[in-house]
Amino acid sequence: MPVVDTSPSQQTASTGEPTSPDEDLRVEPTVALEWAQALEQWGGERAAKPADARGAWLHRAPEHQVLTFYLAARAYDPNLPAPWWLRALAAGSIRSRVDGFAVEDRVAKLLASRPGWVYVPWVAEGDSGFWEYMPSERALTVPGVPTTLFLTHRHTGWLDVIPVHAGETPEPIPVQGPADLRANLARLESLRPA
Repeated sequence: MPVVDTSPSQQTASTGEPTSPDEDLRVEPTVALEWAQALEQWGGERAAKPADARGAWLHRAPEHQVLTFYLAARAYDPNLPAPWWLRALAAGSIRSRVDGFAVEDRVAKLLASRPGWVYVPWVAEGDSGFWEYMPSERALTVPGVPTTLFLTHRHTGWLDVIPVHAGETPEPIPVQGPADLRANLARLESLRPA
């Protein structure tokens, strides 16, 4: 991005007079803006599964470039939005972006084949989306949130489930990967509000 220099030595086009320091304008690239551009996806809001929402630069660019850029940007903002797999990759707890995609795809294959599970593509900028078990809302007597499955970098099972609830959000239940999810899916689908 070019730098626009309107220092006092520059003259205004309309008057030919030097500009004052109050009129100085300096435009420079920012890491936050560049990272936001790296996260941009077109059409991801219509995704029916995580693979449909992998259109951003960080999904397609060489993995080492993505990781290097993420680590540099995170030095400026530790709370930088990023998908779970990139956080795990930066922490060294997952081997590659492809491994992260494989977890997402295994979960998608399992949940898409079960009635009641719906993929929600947008959580917040940079996230990989989440799954909701819509029938769980029937257990509520007031409006609330259905049982929800998130992908996470918090542990190496990569999956957390938040039970159906109204009001305060309960603590997530860690799931130890797609095999554990498959084995316990009926129990997770039968969770009731606390």
